[in-house]
Amino acid sequence: MKSLLEKNISCIPSPCYVMEESLLRRNLDVIKRVADSAGVEIILAFKAFALWKSFHIFREYINHTTASSVYEARLAYEEFGSLAHTYSPAYTEADFQKIMECSSHITFNSMSQYERFYPLVSAYNASIAPSGLASRPAVSCGLRVNPEYSEIETELYNPCAPGSRFGILASALSEKLPEGVEGFHIHCHCESGADVFRRTLVHIEEKFAGWFPQLKWINFGGGHLMTRKDYDTGLLIETLRDFRSRYPWLRVILEPGSAFAWQTGPLVTSVVDIVENSGVRTAIIDASFTCHMPDCLEMPYKPAVRGAETLDDDSLEAAQNNEHVYRIGGNSCLSGDFMGLWKFDHELKVGENIIFEDMIHYTTVKTCMFNGISHPSIGLLHVDGAFELFRRFTYEDYRDRMD
Repeated sequence: MKSLLEKNISCIPSPCYVMEESLLRRNLDVIKRVADSAGVEIILAFKAFALWKSFHIFREYINHTTASSVYEARLAYEEFGSLAHTYSPAYTEADFQKIMECSSHITFNSMSQYERFYPLVSAYNASIAPSGLASRPAVSCGLRVNPEYSEIETELYNPCAPGSRFGILASALSEKLPEGVEGFHIHCHCESGADVFRRTLVHIEEKFAGWFPQLKWINFGGGHLMTRKDYDTGLLIETLRDFRSRYPWLRVILEPGSAFAWQTGPLVTSVVDIVENSGVRTAIIDASFTCHMPDCLEMPYKPAVRGAETLDDDSLEAAQNNEHVYRIGGNSCLSGDFMGLWKFDHELKVGENIIFEDMIHYTTVKTCMFNGISHPSIGLLHVDGAFELFRRFTYEDYRDRMD
């Protein structure tokens, strides 16, 4: 039986990121249920997903977002319609005024950043106080702290690795927190389960609970992959409720990115050529791993391809003279712009679609135009099967980046 995407594939340009509304709403339902049941706030992290033309759907389920730069903070304020929870490893004077204007919360990565910029926040809060605008609350400041514990196995994504540039160690904090510090931000997960959060929380409390009475909020960051099929949302809710019972004055915030857009849609591509060397067949597509699926090369991980078997053995021997087994190559000049191997049930032909599953989170915000290769189009497949094209990129988009 054909999926909704496959039934409407003729309406979709290639290449194209296609987010399916029904799958997005499924995730949003889960996230809202967890937030309501646990009595916490779950907000969207733009670093993983920032398709602003879909924000009207998100606003049915959540109220706020998190930003890591002045552009993301502006996106939160101007397009999502609410002030951002902002954290950056380092702020600059050039951006900070606009960040304050667009943020309800600002978290500092180091004491030197706090000491440099908190006076500006204090002055800004004093300047807006006489206005009495309920829609413009004072900016609440926090510190990112590092519990020196994480179960993330891939070092590239581990913010708590020894020598990490992220967060302040407990040993560097004074007994009394600096003036104006109202929250802690802690991020130490990556596509993690509720059991990992429960174990990590033990280390967080051991390191930092002594300062909790001085705080108003705590942000447990992202990486809580609560929309994954095997995720134990019951355990997450129980863990959060237990935490809140111990510290009832703390407002608890989580800011996952992947969980919102997890398995909400694919990258649709097309075969443009089949080449064979040394018995290895490569299907070259009208997209690129390095430009459009960079995590596949950075992580690395091999995405699922619809209708194909993912082979664990990527060796030359496995690829040689094996019927319907192909590498898939990108259309950039980078020699390493390929992955493999996948086994299909038929011989691939020029013009047919290759559909990479689960390509909405992170991928859509990390594309580049290396080699002058255009970004894939972006669109939303509505529940009724209608396809809405959000954006098709042109030569001008590439040219203007070089201005």
